[in-house]
Formats: sequence, structure tokens, C-alpha cells
Amino acid sequence: MNYDIIVIGSGPGGYVAAIKAAKMGKKTALVERAELGGVCLNWGCIPTKAMLKSAQVYGYVRSAAAYGVDVIGEVTPSLEKIVARSRNVAATMSKGVQFLLGKSGVEVISGHGRLTAERGVVEVLSAEGEVVQMISADHIILATGSRPRELPSLPVDGKYIINSRQALTLDKLPQSMVVVGSGAIGCEFAYLYAALGVKVTVVEFMPKMLPLSDDEVSKTLERSFRKMRATVLTSTSVKSVKIEDEKCWVEIEGKKGLETIIADVVLSAVGIKSNIENLGLEAAGVEVERDKVKVDETFRTTAEGVYAIGDLVASPALAHVATAEALACVEAICTGEVRKVDYSTIPSCVYTVPEVAMVGLTEEQATAEGYSLRIGRFPYTASGKATAAGDRDGFVKLIFDAESDKLLGAHLIGGNVTEMLGEVTIAREWGITREQIAHTIHPHPTMNEAILEAAESAMGDSVHV
Repeated sequence: MNYDIIVIGSGPGGYVAAIKAAKMGKKTALVERAELGGVCLNWGCIPTKAMLKSAQVYGYVRSAAAYGVDVIGEVTPSLEKIVARSRNVAATMSKGVQFLLGKSGVEVISGHGRLTAERGVVEVLSAEGEVVQMISADHIILATGSRPRELPSLPVDGKYIINSRQALTLDKLPQSMVVVGSGAIGCEFAYLYAALGVKVTVVEFMPKMLPLSDDEVSKTLERSFRKMRATVLTSTSVKSVKIEDEKCWVEIEGKKGLETIIADVVLSAVGIKSNIENLGLEAAGVEVERDKVKVDETFRTTAEGVYAIGDLVASPALAHVATAEALACVEAICTGEVRKVDYSTIPSCVYTVPEVAMVGLTEEQATAEGYSLRIGRFPYTASGKATAAGDRDGFVKLIFDAESDKLLGAHLIGGNVTEMLGEVTIAREWGITREQIAHTIHPHPTMNEAILEAAESAMGDSVHV
């Protein structure tokens, strides 16, 4: 079969690329070896958020008395039901992707797609590794995503040492857990299990939690973890893990030297590994550098007619980045126009409680780049809506260039901040100034008006702080 465009992989980059191509009049095939929607929809973003919502509801019920609601009887979480709900949410969204692909006229081919030495030809392999179909296209988009990275000191066995995928389907709550890594994935799972009553210890090699976040945000999140009685060990590395008497003996080295932590389960959340194996890259002439496929600004690889997007390339490994790259790649193929993805304005969210949201430069980065800064802050303790909601832990921090008055970065921690990030992302993208933000009337009472208040604070004109 011959197509105009073949997409390999159906995550938030792949399925979006396929639908966009079909809507632009291209005969399109999508090759997927597992569930439609990829890791994000089936084993990442969506099921994780479903479980985090269950943990949040459990927290609300436990603190119901603070809201004037009496709960009779003991309240306990059912991990089996939480997992079942999460899997159902993922299955529902996967069916939605299947519907959209069918509606758009994309032909879905089940199997493992692999490039060949012949230009434009893709072979489709069965689960057993046998070639079951040969297809071709003028343009092939690789969107095979990534998987959890493994460290030699943390060999995943699926029972005692687990990765993020297995953390979504535990059959019972452990009494204790060590989470190695405090990026978004590590923090979310650490919060999830701590909120459900597990004794959690977070081990982070870098000097702070969420190493890429603003220092003030990181410190606030660390305090919130400690309020949940979770232990946070920064500047600490894992030397080895031994399994004895059905327990994990975790040897760590940190500020106090060598120590041993005993836990039921160890969760490895130390990053991702691109799925570049068995794709026929070498045969097709696709160059790889540091585990990433080399591409130009239109996502063309070094092989004619072959493109790569998402976690395969050297850009932030986020679902919305893969989607943006998919749209830009397909538009370049179909129209010849180049719509560059602005990597300086990539929003990032962490769905702990409190939530974390950020875009643009941190204060530390902006200072290092030589900007003269004006910084505005507004604490949630001064927010009427946050106080009414019982979510007073957090703040909004806006960083402006003192010369141009434009927004350089925004760093938010608190209730609902992931839903508030869109406004400051637009401001960052389009060069909106602090005066323009401060003079835009925001609805009251909302969490969102903290953005206005922070902009006013940067002007030295805040009323409420």
C-alpha cells in the first residue's frame, strides 16, 4: 500500500500528526504496536491525573470537618478501585483517539513500524517480530516516544523496584516507598502515595526538588511534602538496592554520608529513554546523537523524506511539545511553510498538591542572562478565593525585564495554578507587559486574580500585600 504520509507511533505527537495530515488532504496511515494514544494517554499523563484526583478526594474527605461536613465512620482508600477508575479513564480516552482517527480517515495499522534501506518503505512487524506488511509513502514521521530510564543501581524487577508504569497498577498499598528522582513524575507519585498514607522518602541527586523549577517554588513544595510527613533527601544518590526478607535495603549517600533506608517498594523516576531501537534508523540513514534523532527546524532527519518529533528529538519531553511539533512538521510537509516551535515559551505543570506551574525563565536564569529584573509576588494567604477553598499554601511569582517591561517568566504554586498558566504563557509568547497585565480586569473572587496582583506588586502598586 502506498500513502502520502506514514506516521509511526500514536502518542500526542503521532496521532495529532496523522489527523492533521488527513485533514490537509493527505492519504495517511498510522502504525501503532500497542494502545492508541501512546504512553501519555494510557500509562502517563491521563491515568496519573485520574489517580491524583482520587488522592485529592480522599484528602478532602479526611479534612471534611474543616469545611463543616461530618463524616461518619472510618475513611480508607481502596487502591484497587482507584487503579480501576484510572484504567477506565485511560481506556475511555484511547477510544476517543480511535474515533477521531476514523473520523479523519486515517488508516490505523497494528504492528511495529520499521524503516528500511529502500527510501519511503516501511515494514510492519508482528509481536513475534515477523514482517507482515510492507507500506510506503513519500513522507514518514517517527513519533515513537520514550520509556522510563533505568540506572545500573536501580534494576527494575517490577515487584520491589518499579517504574512509573508499574506504579499505576500496584495491587496493594505498600507501607513504605522510596521514590528516586524528584522531577514531575517522581513528585507526582510521591505525593500520590504519601496522600494515601504510605510512608514516602524522596531521594534527589540535585540540591533541590524539581531541579528545573524556581528556587522559591522548590522550597515551598518541599515544605508541603514535609507537612505530609514525607521525607525529602536532596543532594543524595542511591548507591545500591538489595532485596532481603521481602524488603528493599536502599543504600544512599548524602549529607550525612552513607545510610541505609528500608522500604517495601522503590520507585525509579530518574527520567526517560527515547524509543529509537529497532526502528531501522541506521538502515535508512537517520543519524542519532546522544540518544536523540537529529532534525532540522522542520523536523526533517538526515534521511530524505523521514521526520521525527516528540521524545525522539532533543526538545522538552512533554506531551504538548510533541503536539506542537506534530502540527509544525505536517504543515511544513504539506505547505512548505516553516512554523517554528518557540521552545522558550514551553509551559510545564506538576500535579501535586499544591500544584506547580511554570513558563519562561526562572529568577536564577534571568539573572544569569544579565537581565535587570522587576519581580512581583502575590501569596495565596492574601487571596480570598484560596482562603475560602482552604488552599492558602502557595503564591504567584512574575519576573519582568525592567527595561522592556515584558514578562520573562512566571512561576506559580498553589491550588488551580495549572489552569492559570495559559494566561501567563500567552503573555510571555506575545510580549505582554506588566502594565498590560495589571490593567486587565480579572474576575473576583478567583485564584486567577493572583496574576493581576503579582503584576501590580511588580509595579510597586499592590493594594492587597
